[in-house]
Amino acid sequence: MARSATPPVPARPADGRITVRPARSAAASSRSALAALIRRDLAVLGKNFGEFVGRTLMQPFLLVFVFLYVFPTIGQGIGSGGGRAGESAFATVLVPGVVSIAIMFQGIQSVAIQMSTEFGYTREIEDRVQAPCPIWLVAIARVLSGAAQGLISAVIVLPIAAVVHAPGVHAELSIHWWIVITLIPLACITMTSLGLLLGTTFQPRNIGVMFGFVVLPLVFLGGTYYQWTKLSMVHIGGFHWLQILVLVNPLIYLTEGMRAGFTETSHMPLYIVYPALVGLCALFLGLGLRNFRRRVLS
Repeated sequence: MARSATPPVPARPADGRITVRPARSAAASSRSALAALIRRDLAVLGKNFGEFVGRTLMQPFLLVFVFLYVFPTIGQGIGSGGGRAGESAFATVLVPGVVSIAIMFQGIQSVAIQMSTEFGYTREIEDRVQAPCPIWLVAIARVLSGAAQGLISAVIVLPIAAVVHAPGVHAELSIHWWIVITLIPLACITMTSLGLLLGTTFQPRNIGVMFGFVVLPLVFLGGTYYQWTKLSMVHIGGFHWLQILVLVNPLIYLTEGMRAGFTETSHMPLYIVYPALVGLCALFLGLGLRNFRRRVLS
């Protein structure tokens, strides 16, 4: 009968003492896994950065090109009744809206669509959840990496939206840095949390339904093309129904916050914008993490 192998005995140092390396705590392991997951996503982004830039710029560029260049050039510019001043006023309103929808679309594309694909037939999500960290932390990593992509999108889109105008048309921008620095990261995390919720709610075969019944209403009722304060003109018997209705739209707080950060135009009070974004972020993230866990364990 073969003799069982004896496990190797660690060599004893010259001074006779044996040092034992302490085991890493669960929290330290989770932090390392979270950082590794985020680095992995950013490394993939770096390898496909050209595609990322093209995808990010396409819709915002077309919006400003058509509304702020083509329309004024052919005499059909929005606000053209007031001449170039009216068209410039519309440009001032539109530019923050364009940055906002770039952040929102990036949050949906980088999280919702990717998550929906990973939960599809191939179950690619199982590769991620094997990381040595809690399941919910895998979803947090996706949200944070998506937020970083949203931040990059805002940096790319703003200069394009600010300069692609017809001759004589210009957006009157005035950057308030304390708002920009605090609002944009919060907005990016809120939109990627929304992406997590959508990606864990809709099946891959229903992505078209998500865009048709969720994303498009968010865009058109999110203040991209108009100011929330101007909606008070839409009323029935003194009841400003549309101004109240759009308050359920998370994009309205983002666009109004962007107008406060980039322009001097009228906007929703910031003491409403910041708490609303924080509350919506917590709501989307909480529901998204719950759905994520259910989908992974199903």
